[in-house]
Formats: sequence, C-alpha cells, structure tokens
Amino acid sequence: MVLTVTRLSVTRRRRPVLHGVSLALNPGEFVGLIGPNGAGKSSLMEAALGLIPFTGISTLAAMPADRRARHAAYLPQSREIAWPVSVADLVALGRIPWPGGGRSGIDRIATDAAIARMGLEPFRKRTALRLSGGEQNRALIARALAQDTPLLIADEPIAGLDPAQQLACLRLFRELAGEGRTVLASIHDLGLAARFCSRLVLLSNGHVLADGPPEAVLRDDLLRRAFNITVRRVDTPDGPAILPV
Repeated sequence: MVLTVTRLSVTRRRRPVLHGVSLALNPGEFVGLIGPNGAGKSSLMEAALGLIPFTGISTLAAMPADRRARHAAYLPQSREIAWPVSVADLVALGRIPWPGGGRSGIDRIATDAAIARMGLEPFRKRTALRLSGGEQNRALIARALAQDTPLLIADEPIAGLDPAQQLACLRLFRELAGEGRTVLASIHDLGLAARFCSRLVLLSNGHVLADGPPEAVLRDDLLRRAFNITVRRVDTPDGPAILPV
C-alpha cells in the first residue's frame, strides 16, 4: 500500500469534519476524491499528510518528515508563489528532499523533465510571478512532478485551468498512474472524474459514502444523498459526460 488511513477523524474550530475515515491507496491508482463543499476532502488530505491534528492512523503522517517528503508530493488548494524566482528555480524546489537539494545533475534532469511534461519550456526563465494564474498552477504541478515521489496528492489541481489544460492535467495524472505511481486528487467535475480516474471516493458529511470504480460510485441514489442532485449521463467516444440536472 502507498497510503493507509484508519479510523481517521478531524475536528476543526470545534466542529467535527471527518468521522472515522478508513482508506487504502495502491500503486498505479488514480483516485478521485469527490463530494460537496465542506465534505472533508481537503481535511482528509491534510490529515493524511500530517499537516493538521487528527485522531486515528495515517501511515504517511507516521513517517519522519524527510522520508515523507520523498514519498509524497502535495499540491494544496491554496497556491501562491511568494517570491520572484524563475520558473526553472521554482520547479527545482521540488528536489529539496533529495540528496542534491536541487543542484545535482540528477536534480537538473528531473527539473527539466517536469518542465517539459507541463509544457513550460517557453517560460523557463520567466519570473514565476509574471505568469498567468493558470500558468502558475502548471508550474506548481511541475514542481510536484520534479519531487518524483510514489504518491502525488493534489487538492483541486484543475481549478483555474482552461478546458484544454484541465484535460492535459488529468491525462498526465492518468499517465502517472499508468507508470505505477499513485495519484489522489479532489475533483469537482464529475464527468472528468468519471472519465480519467480509475477509482472514486465519495465523501459526504465527513464519511465515506462510496468507494470504488466510477460507475459504481456515480449512481443516482448516492449522488442524490451527497449533492441533492440527479444527473444525466451521455456516453461519448471519449468517455461518459455527466450533467447535473
């Protein structure tokens, strides 16, 4: 298992947010975390990483900090670039957990590969603060890729991206899973989640309401309970389209 959480509970500002959540992630999975706002998706990711207090067990949070940084890369929901560094230097920060600290030949190879994979070569020398919001998002994804970890945890990674870049990002995550890595990403677009993820976890009111293949999770009765909506499914040559109605 790449990550296991067992009976994980979180209370924030005196309000229970997660209630005894258990979850195990395997190599080669692209797991989409779905659910309404306030369901506990971000709290689950942060607790699993050991970033906020929780009760229960997280195999990732139990690791020493240096080992954890080599095991999991994290793309938080709030993404802000604070310093006027170049895109290349920003991406190279992902190599800090490794022995070269971003300066070795191996680090440069990993940084260059991440920049190329996110289509950022034309922006390599540009100050990251001068990028558009979507370009900054891509640069931060590249930083996480450069970290070269078995697990990538991404909180709403396609927020702020245009439709073409949303598709490119999710294709990339699916490719990473095909290469044997594990991706856990929160996604609000149910159609994209159904199309790209190998597995979905539906959170509602701090509980896991459903966990399994997209077709088993995106059922009318479950979506009605979680979102209070019904959906219309349209099968296309590229995969299902799911329209809330």
